[in-house]
Amino acid sequence: MGKICILGGGKIGSLIATLLAECGDFEICLGDVDPEVVVRLQKDIGHEHFHVSSVDVQDSRALGKFIESVEPEGIISSLPYYCNLAVGEMARSCGAHYFDLTEDVEVTRGIKDVSEGSQKAFVPQCGLAPGFISIVAHELMTRFDTVDMVKMRVGALPVNPSNVLKYSLTWSTDGLINEYGNMCYGIENGQEVDLLPLEGYETISIDGLLYEAFNTSGGLGTLADTYSGKVRTMNYKTLRYPGHCEKIQLLMNDLKLNDDRETLKRILEKAVPKTLQDVVLIYTSVTGLRKDELFEENFVQKIYPRSIAGKLWSAIQVTTAAGMCSVVDLVFQHPELYRGFVTQETFGLPSILANRFGKLFDPEDSYS
Repeated sequence: MGKICILGGGKIGSLIATLLAECGDFEICLGDVDPEVVVRLQKDIGHEHFHVSSVDVQDSRALGKFIESVEPEGIISSLPYYCNLAVGEMARSCGAHYFDLTEDVEVTRGIKDVSEGSQKAFVPQCGLAPGFISIVAHELMTRFDTVDMVKMRVGALPVNPSNVLKYSLTWSTDGLINEYGNMCYGIENGQEVDLLPLEGYETISIDGLLYEAFNTSGGLGTLADTYSGKVRTMNYKTLRYPGHCEKIQLLMNDLKLNDDRETLKRILEKAVPKTLQDVVLIYTSVTGLRKDELFEENFVQKIYPRSIAGKLWSAIQVTTAAGMCSVVDLVFQHPELYRGFVTQETFGLPSILANRFGKLFDPEDSYS
């Protein structure tokens, strides 16, 4: 059995632990700073291959002792982005594979530096966006002789919005603010460029419903680096219900809460409800030439909540955990193929969709 240490037992970490423990091929040791979370997870998961402990990951000595006691072959960080670099360094020192969910560009660059020369896989930006969306876009691009334009759009939205933001908190508030407030990257005229967050506004219709899309940070992953000079235009935008972007601009720019993110976090967590009744929208469009003819290919998917191990999980939990678990599974199956810094586009879309965890991306598949 593969032995995996998961750090963080929140919305995503708990489902990652459930999926990996339930499959029977991994022994899972999870650490979380909150004793109440530890008790809850022990009760909720309660699998013979699952163990949970209380550990403060921001205490380097305590974290080191925990990881030393586990002796993991792989470490999954399901922590806020600002914790990941220290975890990556710990993985390097103990000779373990490393995986995280970060959308933060600078953290990813730090993990790349840490991974240099390692014989183990260091795979940041797992999950949905970045993560699965990069794998989809790369697969579509391989079907063209010359790629002109790549559009990547993802949104996690409440099915029945009831507030002025038309939004619910379905994942990390820190990560959400990070996406809305940090510089974005894309490709224009074949060159990698900086793009302002909350700009590049457009509307898009999917299944007859209208959505808005705008620049957010991190969703492009490493694709801009990989395809700079090879694609004329490439960008990533977040999907929301119309009207959301204008109100977020008011909060972050006009009221200058991008400079006071702790206050913004308190406001959002106090005023915006959570929900398990969400839908994840995945939209990728690639335009280019095949045999000198202009073609377009799309990948469009809507994913809803699922019942897994007797519990209902939101669509964003399902898709993010599926992205992580499928990549972890492939690395453990073929460790000789993945060493050092590994980008999401390294993984083939057919391999992900055929994987036992990747099948969760198929709304028609009855996962069990």
